Amino acid sequence: MTYSIVARDPATGDLGVAVQSKFLAVGATVSWARAGVGAVATQALANVAYGPDGLALLADGHDADEVLRRLVATDDGREHRQAGVIDAQGRAATYTGRDCFAWAGGRSGENFAAQGNILASGDVVDGIADTFLAGGRPFPELLVACLAAAEAAGGDRRGRESAALLVVREGGGYDGGNDRLVDLRVDQHDDPVPELERILTYQRLYYDAPAVADLRPLDEPTAGELRGLLTALGGGPDGRFGLVYRRMSGEASDVDDAHHAVGEPRSFPANWDDAWQRALIEWMDVENLEARVAAPGWIDPRVLDILRSRQNPA
Repeated sequence: MTYSIVARDPATGDLGVAVQSKFLAVGATVSWARAGVGAVATQALANVAYGPDGLALLADGHDADEVLRRLVATDDGREHRQAGVIDAQGRAATYTGRDCFAWAGGRSGENFAAQGNILASGDVVDGIADTFLAGGRPFPELLVACLAAAEAAGGDRRGRESAALLVVREGGGYDGGNDRLVDLRVDQHDDPVPELERILTYQRLYYDAPAVADLRPLDEPTAGELRGLLTALGGGPDGRFGLVYRRMSGEASDVDDAHHAVGEPRSFPANWDDAWQRALIEWMDVENLEARVAAPGWIDPRVLDILRSRQNPA
């Protein structure tokens, strides 16, 4: 009822699981990963214990093949199970029980294992594997592309319902507090893989800082446009966006205004000052664009595009 890939990015060491199924909230059942340890996909008549138990065995130093062999050997329901395992060194293994529904099978190689059941044909797994091996995309986008290739090859014979993407990196989670670099789920949707791809673009927008080389100097025409756009939204100096984040204590929030800014400051144009800079950042905070704050005197073009779009929403 599911196809998936567990994989390792050889460039970064990131580990990930991508999955799609005609099953509600598939990511809650199939996907397991821990930075520096490995990743597990458990599916068909899924044994969710394969996730934590497999990661524990990987953490103890067993390679992917040994972990999968041990999981299957002690499972009375093994013939109904399907699983993929990858370790932190990129060694991978896949298993399909003989009572899984046709077409069912898997393919593994360096840095990946792909598997699926109730598939249109073996071309679905080949689509996943061949897309991964071709590369050419950042790791999270590559894993989603693997799912899209599976769909193009016929996918799950029952149809579509949910998809998920989990990528882990040490300290890669929000504010460095955990390892979940990407943890996105489309739990119920008519076409979940394109929706997962769309949501991933927002992950990039909200969490990726712009490159210094991509910043645009804040010249007078641009500053004038920013002022007009913010004013139209009621977001000029002392405008409505500054009222969103107020402490329950009633104390001033100036100490909360520090943002990590990209680039080195440059002089403001004549029609821009600290009050307008603060107004811009207040709007960005409301829009979840904090990661894209540029040093004073600069603007991220994507931020400007989003502000423009707010005047004429689609």
